[in-house]
Amino acid sequence: MANTILHKADTRGDANHGWLHSKHSFSFANYYDPERMHFGALRVLNDDTVAGGRGFGTHPHDNMEIISIPLEGDLEHKDSMGNVAVIQNGEIQVMSAGTGIQHSEYNKSKDSVVKFLQIWVFPNKKNVTPRYDQIPLHLKDRKNKLQQVLSPNANDAGVWIHQNAWFHLADFDKGTTVDYQFKANGNGLYIFDLKGDLKIDNQIINTRDGYGIWDTDSVKITAETNAEFLLMEVPMNIN
Repeated sequence: MANTILHKADTRGDANHGWLHSKHSFSFANYYDPERMHFGALRVLNDDTVAGGRGFGTHPHDNMEIISIPLEGDLEHKDSMGNVAVIQNGEIQVMSAGTGIQHSEYNKSKDSVVKFLQIWVFPNKKNVTPRYDQIPLHLKDRKNKLQQVLSPNANDAGVWIHQNAWFHLADFDKGTTVDYQFKANGNGLYIFDLKGDLKIDNQIINTRDGYGIWDTDSVKITAETNAEFLLMEVPMNIN
């Protein structure tokens, strides 16, 4: 029998700093809930909106896989590896912090907000050499199907990380159904509903809800309305 957990959108941590409005699916910064520390190897899922011209000053990370998925606007990135880049909707960025990096993220526009998902995954290797990558994604490849955007394999579709994890994005018309088959034993799946209503097996979830399921090898996903969502398959046991 599968285990499940539902995180309704309005139960997330809510940090409004004026220039930054962040919704935390898991404990982060001043938001602490001992029942919501992580979902397996998925440690952070922040739904961030950054005001025009503002951003996160230079700060350090180590031993974490960090993924950014822009939803709207242009996010400017700079880091201690010498990378300077702008990440836009339709792209995905990954950093392996490993032995340590410093980076900053700013809204490149002075006039409009930038919205992005900031995701942290525990790595399966410590103290790796820091790494940065950023690739474009073709939006048509997620229309009524699952678009793989992350995996453990450097030669597979999407970016790769140091973890036995797979991410998919999807943009489904109402009535579209898919059976998701888990890629690895011992993994769980966390579904983040970006827009619309989904039926996960027999559970209805709505915009910005999160739903975790594990101890199963497949899950049926149906779009009850037009819907966009992110699937994150991660190991449930972390060392």
